[in-house]
Amino acid sequence: MTTLAVAAPRATAGALRLVEASTATPTTVDVGAYLREMSAHCPYLEPSLHRGLTNWTVYRAVGETDAVEAELFHAGAQAAEWLRPLLSRAHGFLRCENVVVMGAEPTVRHHDVLTWPHWVLKNIYGPVGVMFGKFHEGAEEASRSGQPISVAPVSFLAVRAAVRRRDPGFLDATPGLADALAGARDDGRNLFEHIPQQWSEIRRWAKCFPLPKKPSLSSLNGSESLSPPGS
Repeated sequence: MTTLAVAAPRATAGALRLVEASTATPTTVDVGAYLREMSAHCPYLEPSLHRGLTNWTVYRAVGETDAVEAELFHAGAQAAEWLRPLLSRAHGFLRCENVVVMGAEPTVRHHDVLTWPHWVLKNIYGPVGVMFGKFHEGAEEASRSGQPISVAPVSFLAVRAAVRRRDPGFLDATPGLADALAGARDDGRNLFEHIPQQWSEIRRWAKCFPLPKKPSLSSLNGSESLSPPGS
């Protein structure tokens, strides 16, 4: 399954440099202790790890903010399209693809470059049952019950199957997206058929999505878990 957005040439190509291709046992980032600790909050994470279904693709940011955003959007779409046909197969609900961004130019912050790709991708893919979460290196997070969870050792987007009976509850700030997720069905449609090709145009197009009922877009993490049903 290939989308127009994944296949199209990109003027921003090169803003992210591939460090390590998708693998369940990354060597360029140390996530072992983090995953062990997160297993206490994510009931499906341990069986996913046991089956080698939680994968990591590692990139290094080497461009300016807009270009890195565009490349993260592209990488996130690639991960989602890779997952879509697998989610309906055996153990598909245990699959998770994590897109790591390391390094940055002095004018680029991980928090900034993750926010817009995460927001756009979760709105595009929610209706077909694919969820996106974002984690920032060193940021303190809490579970839905208010319990502190492990601090992420790297910044990354997490892409996984949605759990329709649970995940809409993570999206109370975006009720429209929660409703779309609750009724999600993947019929194999091309999600990018009517979406612009250029990242600047995609950001403008994304203004059609109702903004979250929170002080700022950057505060909306939504469904922040490595594997369903999350924390």
